[in-house]
Amino acid sequence: MSGITTHVLDAVLGKPAGGIAVRLERRENSEWMTVAETGTDADGRCRNLTSEAGAGTYRLTFATGDYLAAKGRNSLYPEISVVFACGGEDSYHLPLLLSDNSYTTYRGS
Repeated sequence: MSGITTHVLDAVLGKPAGGIAVRLERRENSEWMTVAETGTDADGRCRNLTSEAGAGTYRLTFATGDYLAAKGRNSLYPEISVVFACGGEDSYHLPLLLSDNSYTTYRGS
């Protein structure tokens, strides 16, 4: 089983992005099933998504538009979804680097 975690960095401010709603889903057949719903903490992290992810296809969805609107900023992306394949072994840490009109993600450690 794999653990899945994430964190969000507001690249414009150079600070963690706390208070972003995050949903983790797993694809089963042709439907998405919710695994966890939480939000980033003050350090921009979601440490409690799951520690028991089996092999499969997963999706992390970040409610970035709400976060940026609360800061008086506009965004091209009201939400960002990252779909990834999990092998069911090791850990999967998928950070999101966020600015108003762009984002980057990668597999971290």
